[in-house]
Amino acid sequence: MPEIQLGAQTLRVHGVKLAKFHMHDWFILLLLVVIEIGLNLIEPFHRFVGADMMTDLKYPLKDNTIPLWAVPIIAIILPLAVILIFYFIKWNVYDLHQAILGLLFSVLITGVLTDAIKDAVGRPRPDFFWRCFPDGKGVFDLVTGDVKCTGLKRVIKEGHKSFPSGHTSWSFAGLGFLAWYLSGKLRAFDHRGHVGKLCIIFLPLLLAALVGVSRVDDYWHHWQDVFAGSLLGISVASFCYLQFFPPPYDVDGWGPHAYFQMLFDERNDGQSESNVMGCLTVRQAESGIAYGRSHLGVETSEVIEQDTNSILNDLELGRRHY
Repeated sequence: MPEIQLGAQTLRVHGVKLAKFHMHDWFILLLLVVIEIGLNLIEPFHRFVGADMMTDLKYPLKDNTIPLWAVPIIAIILPLAVILIFYFIKWNVYDLHQAILGLLFSVLITGVLTDAIKDAVGRPRPDFFWRCFPDGKGVFDLVTGDVKCTGLKRVIKEGHKSFPSGHTSWSFAGLGFLAWYLSGKLRAFDHRGHVGKLCIIFLPLLLAALVGVSRVDDYWHHWQDVFAGSLLGISVASFCYLQFFPPPYDVDGWGPHAYFQMLFDERNDGQSESNVMGCLTVRQAESGIAYGRSHLGVETSEVIEQDTNSILNDLELGRRHY
């Protein structure tokens, strides 16, 4: 279907109706936020760490190149800004609502999966030794050989959350969704060979990849953590995008499913009204014909009756003459 605009689909016209229809989706998003907070409060699994395992866990404890507060900006605010730009161009509230809903689902589902796996696996970070022993003196249990950490509890807790990378999974969830969104809006797969469109689409993915690289450079994650986080994020982003939008290579890939469903419903409602009016017109015409036929029948019967009476009178007069 070619791109059409049957009037501006604004927040005032269709926004309230659309939000009510997807009220259960917004409730699920709220539930995901609560689950995400709960997963960050519980204690992760403390995997056994012996003295001979510390060889790969003695990397220096560094600050984050990309702090935690910057992750929502990269994964949510930045894609949301692009979505709003397209809204102010098209004024299509269906596209705005479905894009925001898909983006939030992508990020929150990824966040819940990431933190659930973190807590269950409990893999030590590359800098775990310095988290566990800030003074550089390792202490191990004489019986089990497990570590007996002397550092701050919150720092040690964070040290057991290496797999998978949360920075990476969140970045690929938000920016991966943005890449899908841009590919549909720019019609990157229209078989015209515009490589420049692909370059624009790859920019969000490049930014997400750089976030993942920074996690390895800062010694907060092993490369396997970053790789797993990127796969998790882009996979969830793909599922969430295709839940609300057609594939970018589709002829209708520029708009959400809800928008085309609205157009289909309005077209059917218009056809139903025209059919009803047509039926009423036909019935009125049939009623007029029946009414005319009934009157014509009455007049004909009256003429026949008059002719019959005149013939009988003539016969009666003839009998009298004879």
